[in-house]
Amino acid sequence: MTLEGLTESSMSDKNSLDDLSEMFKAVSEEDGSVRIADEVLAVIAGVATAEIEGVEGMMGSFVENLSERLGRPELRRGVKVQTDEQGVLVDLFITVEYGRNIPKVARSIQENVKGAIENMTDLAVAEVNVHVQEVAFPGEELDETITPSDVSGGGD
Repeated sequence: MTLEGLTESSMSDKNSLDDLSEMFKAVSEEDGSVRIADEVLAVIAGVATAEIEGVEGMMGSFVENLSERLGRPELRRGVKVQTDEQGVLVDLFITVEYGRNIPKVARSIQENVKGAIENMTDLAVAEVNVHVQEVAFPGEELDETITPSDVSGGGD
């Protein structure tokens, strides 16, 4: 069953609609449905992460960094999004400013990302995993060529 197949009476059942919207990443509209791409969720998560004090940057792939240097900002840099029957799963790969309380920064990121995705999409967020990849010192240039797959394969 898809959201398009729901009858008007079954749409009033909030629990059923929530379960289906999680499963299909869709938000019901009166005249149909809205599909939300993982890339859109990644942009929301990236912007919400950048809003947190103590986040120096996001760890991007070579392609993401290259496109940004060519003048096209990559708002999904350092963000991996998956959806499954549990909901939206987000992995964030960040650099934290030296001297910041890392667990406090991570909790703030988790709360902000979860709130942003849920408020903007009505999709349930099951997990927000924060992977601190570097600590940035004042005046230090970040190594932004490490990809999340490089890091996860190297000892997580």
